[in-house]
Amino acid sequence: MHKIDIDLVEMTMDVMKYVIDRLSSTQNKIGKPKKEAELKALVGETITNKGIGGEQAFKLWKKHLTESNVPIDHPRHLAFVPASPTRAAVMFDLVTSASSIHGAYWMEGAGGIFCENEAMKWIVSLTGLPKGAFGVFTSGGTAANLSAIVTAREYWRSLNDQNKVEKGLVITSIGAHSSIKAMAKVADVDILLVDTEDVMHANALQETIDGLTAHQRQRLFAIVGTGGTTNAGIIDDLEGIASICEKENLWFHVDAAYGGGALAADSVRHLFKGIEKADSITIDPHKWMFSPYDCGAVIYKDPELAKNAHSQQGSYLDIFKDEGAHGFNPTDYQIQLTRRVRGLPLWFSLATHGTDRYKEAVERGIELAQIAGRLIEEHPKVELVRAPSLSCVLYRRVGWEPEDYTHWTYENHKKGFALVTPTKWKNGDVFETVSRFCFINPDTTQGDIEAILDSMV
Repeated sequence: MHKIDIDLVEMTMDVMKYVIDRLSSTQNKIGKPKKEAELKALVGETITNKGIGGEQAFKLWKKHLTESNVPIDHPRHLAFVPASPTRAAVMFDLVTSASSIHGAYWMEGAGGIFCENEAMKWIVSLTGLPKGAFGVFTSGGTAANLSAIVTAREYWRSLNDQNKVEKGLVITSIGAHSSIKAMAKVADVDILLVDTEDVMHANALQETIDGLTAHQRQRLFAIVGTGGTTNAGIIDDLEGIASICEKENLWFHVDAAYGGGALAADSVRHLFKGIEKADSITIDPHKWMFSPYDCGAVIYKDPELAKNAHSQQGSYLDIFKDEGAHGFNPTDYQIQLTRRVRGLPLWFSLATHGTDRYKEAVERGIELAQIAGRLIEEHPKVELVRAPSLSCVLYRRVGWEPEDYTHWTYENHKKGFALVTPTKWKNGDVFETVSRFCFINPDTTQGDIEAILDSMV
């Protein structure tokens, strides 16, 4: 055996041992960031003319660099929208990378795309969209939202010549995810916000539409509702919005990047009534469907409209579109050409565990939010800002100022105890600083919640 082959085997064994230790451990550290200068002092120059060797590079990663990361699956990582990929999904993420599959076209990635599509069928079935609806996996919610709005915009432009020269307009709420605002910049469309961080009701949306100038109304082509806001887990009046979109002939997009996983939960499925009438939907499996980063999804009621918007042309690509390719080309339905088969780990996890286990895990996140709500109501120093929604809980520490929340967050993080961050909630005309839980990991315990609340005293 050549020396390089021996080195490769040894390196592979080291990596696999690291993975096994990471997945089997129940006491992973929460980690905390170090400044760039600190890390440089610890590891020195890692990119050199001759290289430092895999053994040394891996040693530096394990000893210094991994400690500066906050694992998204730690049971007391309750900030932002964390994640908790199954062990099966993580292991198959390794297989996905090792397989070197180009997931853009069926001709090159038929086996991987087939598996992705099997997982996608389950996701689509949760939405209740009519027969013919389908979707593709993207890098995340931002790419999914952008793909959907570009599809909507191109469809709108196809309706008449005037729309081709107008700058489109989209309406959503101030509670919508930041990616909606970012997406509008990239797609070069204007965005108008309904002034509510709580539920965007149909009447408020209709009032906003009725208040548009004639030119604004002509430019309006899409409404974005939210199926579980990132900040508070709020689900908009999807059925009411859908009715308005049908009446006003507008594209209805639902951003359910975070909340879409709850479609699997029987206890809250009714809250999403109306999502089955959407023209497009965003769901992130790397949030509440227990996939590794990065894995989003965009689903279309009429995929052909997405294909018209996104299919790329090029002489060197013609072979992929030939009838001989005989299959589904994911690149035709979203903004990326080159893509990995990022839905493959989800497929393996679903095939391993079954959809019933997924339902149970999602229900556990909802249950943890209800447990946290009860504990907060019983605690003398904290109080609920609003009732828990999905797996999000907003609460305040009585008597605290914004800087108190910040100091508490940093202290708990520095101790390696927990990562719970403050957010802002619009209380009347004032944005109030409050604290927030977001439960994804079913391994989080009631004891974890109690300890975090007690640390605020």
